[in-house]
Amino acid sequence: METWYYEVVNIEGDYANLKRTDISSDDLKLVARALLPPEIAEGSRLKYELMQYELMGE
Repeated sequence: METWYYEVVNIEGDYANLKRTDISSDDLKLVARALLPPEIAEGSRLKYELMQYELMGE
């Protein structure tokens, strides 16, 4: 089981751009907001594990 960590860079309508924070990468991942926790905002930190995104405590 792998775990990835992301930060919400920006939200564009029904999509959010996520940046990996557990590795050094400038690539962004475009994800439908329907797959993300509803309370996300720009700057939110997420954990992706078992095909689900979970909001991490700030």
